[in-house]
Amino acid sequence: MSTYALTEPELPITADDFAALEHRVLRMVDLLKSEREARAHAERKVAELHQALDSQAADFVRADEELSAFRREREEVRTRVERLLKQLDEVTA
Repeated sequence: MSTYALTEPELPITADDFAALEHRVLRMVDLLKSEREARAHAERKVAELHQALDSQAADFVRADEELSAFRREREEVRTRVERLLKQLDEVTA
């Protein structure tokens, strides 16, 4: 086995190549930072929306219970009015 096969060939890197690589790495770092900030912002927004949804769900449950109570009350009033009308009919007949 020759010693030539064990050593890696050296690639000459010019200052321009290194500067271009450095520029690309810095751009990638900036892009990664901005993407992380965007993700953090999106996660905060999702948390806010979940909180708002939970609040609205609680409001909906309360409103639904109140509506059911109003319907029961209306039926009770209707029954009482019908009974009173029936009693009036009996008196006038």
